[in-house]
This record gives sequence, structure tokens and C-alpha cells, in this order.
Amino acid sequence: MTSSLPINRALISVSDKTGVVDFARLLHDRGAELISTGGTAKVLEEAGLPVTPVDQVTGFPEMLDGRVKTLHPLIHGGLLGRRDKQTHLEAMQQYDITPIDLICIDLYPFEQTIAKTQVTEAEAIEQIDIGGPAMIRSGAKNFDFVSVVTNPSQYALVHADFDATNGKITPELRRDLATAAFTRTAEYDTIISAWLQGEDAASSSHIRINGQLEQTLRYGENPNQTAYLYKDPTAKGPNVVSADVVAGKPLSYNNLIDAAAALDLVQDLYAYATEPAVAIIKHTNPCGAAFGADLTEAFQRAWLGDPLAAFGGIVALSGNVDEELARQIAHGEKFLEVIIAPSFTDEAKRVLSGRWKNVRLLAVGNDTRPDHWQQLRSVAGGFLTQSAQPIVADVTHWKQHAGPIPNESMLNDAAIAWIACAHLKSNSISIVSDSSLIGGGMGQVDRVSAANLAIQRAGTSLIEAKNPVAASDAFFPFPDGPQLLIDAGIKCIVQPGGSVRDQETIDVCESASVTLLHTGERCFRH
Repeated sequence: MTSSLPINRALISVSDKTGVVDFARLLHDRGAELISTGGTAKVLEEAGLPVTPVDQVTGFPEMLDGRVKTLHPLIHGGLLGRRDKQTHLEAMQQYDITPIDLICIDLYPFEQTIAKTQVTEAEAIEQIDIGGPAMIRSGAKNFDFVSVVTNPSQYALVHADFDATNGKITPELRRDLATAAFTRTAEYDTIISAWLQGEDAASSSHIRINGQLEQTLRYGENPNQTAYLYKDPTAKGPNVVSADVVAGKPLSYNNLIDAAAALDLVQDLYAYATEPAVAIIKHTNPCGAAFGADLTEAFQRAWLGDPLAAFGGIVALSGNVDEELARQIAHGEKFLEVIIAPSFTDEAKRVLSGRWKNVRLLAVGNDTRPDHWQQLRSVAGGFLTQSAQPIVADVTHWKQHAGPIPNESMLNDAAIAWIACAHLKSNSISIVSDSSLIGGGMGQVDRVSAANLAIQRAGTSLIEAKNPVAASDAFFPFPDGPQLLIDAGIKCIVQPGGSVRDQETIDVCESASVTLLHTGERCFRH
């Protein structure tokens, strides 16, 4: 590798103008000739910096609506020519190619464009950069001699090298910049490829994971595991990765997993009824879920569903948190790790942070939730993908097979039970009464054990309930599970149906005058 090198000639063309004038002035003050294009050239000229337009270098004007402006041998020859190879030097001299020592280029904002609502395909295609990635790759390939800056965050690195080497850039920094450059173009092309494939991206013969390092976590699930948080730049809708942490220390690996589960559950609940809803999660499983006349009532119901499990849990609310609600959340013998809501007032932040010094408050905003997305899960040797969508409790399409016709209140509880059991780890049974989750049996290897656990966790709340409802994430293979629930006082059972022994379960429910509803779909969560 060559030694530290000065910057005699630099080409600057950026969409994000943040800090570019100061960076260009730094290069100019160190003796660099500045070359630029279009809007960037105008910004630099208005700042009083001397700029040579690219079309004066190439002898060709920008054309085809700006699609062609830097794709020229006088540009790429200046980037790719090796300064230690005689044949390259002779060719460059023959064709009047002057070396370019640094390029400062980001890319057309394709990611931001496709993130907009109702963007057209034509608009997105025009934001696919061609000349930018070509120059970045040319310069990065020749990093022995060329520095490639692709992000405003790198301006300070160049400045630091200048200060340390009297206006030169070290070979170590050039290599680091080249690494970042190829990473950026790979990321950019991956996003474009996934967008073009649309919903078929996950079934492509090749799939590439695209993520930007967002945070180095203290550790993973356990202290002996390293962990990192990566952000999907194409993700849409409320999510815990993009959330604004308005109070508290950074989230841990486990916090992030649980917070995502809580947000998913409360969004599913709210989508069903558009009424104030609250979800409480502990170790990815719901231990509280409820509706209320307002968020205060919904929170109280959710907390009372299982106060023992909720202690130290993560709460997600469907609406904004103000001071009055914050005081209700903070009241009494409670402890919460994370609270998630669209927003928090300043007074609410003060109350909650005063109650628990390290509580994390996540403001996720009010963006529209996607109606589908792709889930990714790693296994030794590879990874799996599957389509995902919100959990829907469409009671109008459920079929009744036994017992009395359910009234509106029972159907409402059945819907909550179905959503809750879909968020409990399989095998799962949920028990709901009066719009609140009161018991959950999760992660069991048989459905009878799941039913027993749900009954046990419901405890006295089940005894006091008037018309409790139970839901199962998959069909009952035998009538023993339903019989346990009926003996415990359950008045309505929701299950997918589809077992060869369905009639036995139907007969048990009919003889006990218990309403039996079939959803026609399974909702395992492994």
C-alpha cells in the first residue's frame, strides 16, 4: 500500500448537503481543485468556493434529464488509473486524464423516496443512482490512491487525518473509506432489488439481508453473549428500532425483543376495536391485555390481569401518555422496564422518570402500520423467512358449532382471547373476561398442560368471572382440554378447528351448553 497522500483534485456531488460547504472549504484550503455537478456546484459557488463544473472536465453537457453526466473516461480514468503503473500513466497522459484524489459522493435518496406514501414507480426509478455508485466503486477499487467519502459522518475523519499528517490522508483511512463505500453500494443495490421484487423478494433464489448498525448492545440474552442492533432502512410503521427513546438508558437485547412483542400485541388489539388498549409483556409472552373506556382504565385492567407477572414487565399503550395517565401508571407497588406509546408529554416524562429512574420511554409515533412484512429467523447453517401480517380477529367469519349464540360482549372477549393466544408462545391457551386477559398458558408441549397453566394463572379471577372465554392457538386433538376448561367455568371456547376428532369436542361443549367457535385458521408462535 502507498503512503499518506495529499488531495490535489476532488469531485463533490451529494444529495445531502449537510456540512458539505465546510468540507469543501477544508479541501480547498489544503490546495485541492474542486469539481462538482448540478445542485452541489451551485451550493459551493454560492459559498464563495471556486468550482469546476463536471461538463467542463468531460466536454459533454449533462444530458437525458441528468441521467448522464459523470459516466466518462475523463472521470473514471482519473479514478481508476494507478499512479505507480507506467502503462496507466502513459495512457492518462495520452488522453489528458488528470487524476482525481478524492470523491465525496452520497447517492440519490432512493430509500427515502420509496418510504413515502403513494410514491409512483416512475418517481422511484428516477431515484436509482447510476453514476454515483459507478464513481464510488471506481474510486474504492483504487483506494491505494483515491479517498472515497460517502457519508457526512466521514468528514471529521478526513479532517483528523489532515491535522495529523499536514494535509494528507493515510492509507489506513483510505482502506476504511473503501470498505464503507462498497458496503454502501451493496446496501443500496440490495434495497433496489428488494423493491423491484416486491412481495416476491422473500421467495427469490437469493436473499440478502440489509441492515445498518444502530447500536452496540451491552450483551445479548445473557452477559456472555455479544449483541448488536441493526436497523432495516426500508422498514415502515411504528417499531422499536426507530422509536425515539425519550427517557431512560439504552434498551438491552431482551428489552428490544419484549418491547417489539408488546407493540405488536397492542397494535393488534387496537386494530380490532379502535378502543383504548394496553398490553403488558414479560419474556415475550402477554401477561396483561385489556380494553377500557380510556387508557387509564385499560392499563388498570391489564395490570390486574396478572400483577405478579406484570411486575418488571414492558407496557405498550395504544394512545398518547399525558400527566394524569402517567400518574396512574406510576401509582402503587409497580415496577416497569419499558413503556411504549405514540408520544409522551413533558409532564408524563417527568412523572414516569421520577418514579423509576431508569425506565425507558419509547415514543413510536402514529405512522400507519404495514399490512404485511417479512420475518427472518436464523438457525444453524442458514435462516428462514416467512410472510407476516397483523393478527386479525374477524368474528363475522367464525363458525359456531355448539352452545348458545354468543352476545356482543362474549364475542368481544373471544376476539381478545384469540389475539392474546396468538401472541403467547405455542402451545397456548388464553382466558379472557370482561375485555381483559386474566390467564395464559404458554410454551407447553401439550394442549392439556397449556389449559391447566392458563386456569392456574387465572386463579380467583376465573372463579369470579361471569362468562369467561378461552382460546387455543391450534385445534384440540382430544376433548380432554376443552373439558378441563369447561370444568373450570369457561362459557365459550375459540379454536381453529380441523381435527379428525372435532366432533368429540363439539359434543362436550354442546352437552355443557358452552359456546364453541371455529376460526378456521391456526396461530402458532414458536
